Amino acid sequence: MTRLVYYGTHGVSVSADVLALLTAVHTERTSPRIIVGAAIIDGGRVLACARATPPEMAGRWEFPGGKVEPGEDEAAALVRECVEELGARVHVGERVGADVPMGHGGAVLRVYAARLVDGDRPRLIEHQQLRWLAADELYDVAWLPADEPIVAALPPLLETPCPAT
Repeated sequence: MTRLVYYGTHGVSVSADVLALLTAVHTERTSPRIIVGAAIIDGGRVLACARATPPEMAGRWEFPGGKVEPGEDEAAALVRECVEELGARVHVGERVGADVPMGHGGAVLRVYAARLVDGDRPRLIEHQQLRWLAADELYDVAWLPADEPIVAALPPLLETPCPAT
């Protein structure tokens, strides 16, 4: 067995194993992280959720959703997130609006129209408050900045049946 030894600038010998522990490894994401959101539409209204955490976002409104995990497609991530956050299953439909850059370009928000499955009703699990909003009520709540472009795209969807599959 060969032992690799590094002699640093101060004449100290360090084995390759120790050097590996001391060397910072920098990895960089080459594509933005995908965050998915659900515009859950029911009876001409969309579900808005008031965040509970972190403190700087508490009380601001968003669409339920979260990060797409490795090996997961966007629709599956959205279904999982809605069950985790709301205790409700959804059918995922078409995209709503365009990609919304987040976190200085490190992430992108993609929102999909959705409808509840088989009478499931959202419950307060991770949010402070849930509210169903009609088109004329969309701006009655303080949306998080990333969700605002999506809110602007919603009125036509609230006047027609949800384009979920």
